[in-house]
Amino acid sequence: THTLSVQRRPTGRSAVRALRRQGLVPGILYGSNIEPIPIAAQFLALRPFVVAREARIIRLLVEGEAQPYDCLLKATTFDPVTDALIHFDLQVITADRPVEVEIPVVLVGTPVGVAQGGILEHFVHTVRAECLPKDLPEHITVDISHLGIGQSIHVRELSLPNIRILEHGDSVLATVVAPTAREGRVEGG
Repeated sequence: THTLSVQRRPTGRSAVRALRRQGLVPGILYGSNIEPIPIAAQFLALRPFVVAREARIIRLLVEGEAQPYDCLLKATTFDPVTDALIHFDLQVITADRPVEVEIPVVLVGTPVGVAQGGILEHFVHTVRAECLPKDLPEHITVDISHLGIGQSIHVRELSLPNIRILEHGDSVLATVVAPTAREGRVEGG
């Protein structure tokens, strides 16, 4: 669990623009048992959660609230021109309710097929899954060292205790393909 401190914020366009000029990012905290709370956080405090390659539970400290909230970062919005973070959504979670999350897929090992001249293609970088918060892994590690040229590993091959994968089982996580030859040259390698 990682901690993030936020403050309550006013609503309305001019108030949101003023927050952004102060280096704050507006957001919303919502959940099944609470009224949505408009919040704002310092960009530098949010940055580790936005750029993380892990699924993380966030212990949220809201200014003026006695109790922290356990939550997940559910959505982020970036400015299409500047690519700056302009909004974030946090969902409150409870220990006894399953949550739907996107869990990053981390490939480990060097495929046998790559040593034979093949090219590794990584297709699925995150997997949608459902689990209790206590069972949430930061990422899913997939050993690909056994893959030869022409072999793939699929979502259906993932075996994770207490986690229900929501992706289609035939989705290819990674594959090793043969290099293509054109005009006497090998491409892609």
